[in-house]
Amino acid sequence: MPDFKVHILGCGSATPTAKHKPSCQVIETRGKLFMIDCGEGAQLEFRRQGLKFSRLNHIFISHMHGDHVLGLPGLLSTMALHQKEGEVTVHIHPEGAVLLQQIMAVLCRDTGFELKYDIIEPGGSYVLYEDKSLTVSTFPLYHRIACSGFMFKEKEPRRPLRADMLEFHKVPVAARRSIAEGADFTDAEGRLIPNAWLTRDPEPAVSYAYCSDTMRKAAVARSVAGVRCLYHEATYDDAQAFKAAARGHSTAREAAAVAREAGAQHLVIGHYSKSITDESLLTKQAAEEFGGKITAAKEGLIFEP
Repeated sequence: MPDFKVHILGCGSATPTAKHKPSCQVIETRGKLFMIDCGEGAQLEFRRQGLKFSRLNHIFISHMHGDHVLGLPGLLSTMALHQKEGEVTVHIHPEGAVLLQQIMAVLCRDTGFELKYDIIEPGGSYVLYEDKSLTVSTFPLYHRIACSGFMFKEKEPRRPLRADMLEFHKVPVAARRSIAEGADFTDAEGRLIPNAWLTRDPEPAVSYAYCSDTMRKAAVARSVAGVRCLYHEATYDDAQAFKAAARGHSTAREAAAVAREAGAQHLVIGHYSKSITDESLLTKQAAEEFGGKITAAKEGLIFEP
């Protein structure tokens, strides 16, 4: 089973429609769940996809527009009813933390978990979360209000050991950890055995960037340079580019240009305007700018970056 998956819970913009729910994604990695944005209907799709509240401890909110946050009070209330324990940390801009505290004080005063707030400084670029295998960092986006993107990066894994070569060279157990970390080995006769003989190359570390509401900016491409998979909003098609410029959004073509400039391998587009009835038009226009893999997000989609 893959160690890193992305679940699309919502990929529409502004208001819920019969076709799409507002923005929400869940990163699933190494037994943990990380939610990004929480529009209306997020908890219904969360349960529909068989995800578990017990594994969700971090929620990242890009900005304080309703289609990215209105599902959060309901989700937290349901988690309390399900007797969720431990800690839940909401990574959010300062005004969002104040508002959410007020809402929770009225609607859900008692929770079995400790609700914590990690304040995202608008315009900042720094690490928000880190464990032994993953970092989550934030970077600025360019919308009508303060908005933040998120980069999920696996740490470089240790090199897998080759059991056949360890046995052949009579490598003791005590030396194997240092070999996995890159050390060479000197055998009992003083011969240097190169690390490359005793290990194999690991699978490349995964990186995934989430660029929600934003205009096309070179600074965004620089912030996500080298990312393997980029999610970038594509609210409009070419014919509605004037709306994108006026409302702080991007077209599919502009999203593709960011992916190309960043050197991404895979572009996922979403945050569709309700006026978009056929996402294949967006992928077609994106493909004219970006030669890598392009995926149009839809609710229920689960993919490996």
